[in-house]
Amino acid sequence: MNYRHAFHAGNFADVVKHTILTRILAYLMKKDAAFRVIDTHAGLGIYDLQGDQAEKTGEWQDGIGRLIHVKLPAQAADLLAPYLDAVRARNPEGKLRYYPGSPFITRHMLRPQDRLMAFELHPMDADRLKENFAGDFQTRVTQLDAWDIFGTHLPPKEKRGLVLVDPPFEEKGEFSRMVQSLEKAQKRWPGGTYAYWYPIKEMEEVEAFVKALKGTGIPKILRLELTIRPSSQPPRLYGTGMMVVNPPYVLEEEMRVLLPVLADVLGESGQGRWALQWVAGE
Repeated sequence: MNYRHAFHAGNFADVVKHTILTRILAYLMKKDAAFRVIDTHAGLGIYDLQGDQAEKTGEWQDGIGRLIHVKLPAQAADLLAPYLDAVRARNPEGKLRYYPGSPFITRHMLRPQDRLMAFELHPMDADRLKENFAGDFQTRVTQLDAWDIFGTHLPPKEKRGLVLVDPPFEEKGEFSRMVQSLEKAQKRWPGGTYAYWYPIKEMEEVEAFVKALKGTGIPKILRLELTIRPSSQPPRLYGTGMMVVNPPYVLEEEMRVLLPVLADVLGESGQGRWALQWVAGE
């Protein structure tokens, strides 16, 4: 897929992904006890929408560029407020120029007792990420292959938190690596919440992923998807998905409110569609 994120920052997939992220964080914040977020593919942390890479595709204009100015139904507006607040915090003058990636969105929401561990393999991106969080004692940035994390960095000492897995899908086998990493993670930290992002280009790949997840026997896996247009040949990105393991009990209800609204705002010419189902229940 060649998903170097600067080309795609703020697109429809980011909007859905980061909406889900903020709803999980909002739930974790309901208890005073500290939590930790582990971001496995953290990227640069923040992206200039007027930069060469973002301007080359312009994908953000049909993502956050649409959502940030639209009038939303009251309930959806309340649920989207933490996400949109995080975006606006990086654009204090009101004009949308900078898009915060998952590390900056997470950091925006952390309380003093919470922590963020951000991992990035690409050397230049990892260096930039370290610069972006220099002096921040609540955030630790490490250059490391994400797939090594699951055997070494779980469970966190807080025993509460989220592992966000957002692979670039630059190499074949990412779906298989996600399943393998979840199996390893569940053995070390069965009570953690895991959010796995995936692109929807060919539904056969997604259904094979779902089948593999079912085969693990791991319970409580919620599948959330949104497409902005029908599939086509040759295959192109037309949808975004997230598998949430051990989701907050309120997430299903919240996403039943949000997904129809996001499908309406982000869909091309009224073609937005959404789906929610349990891959595995209790």
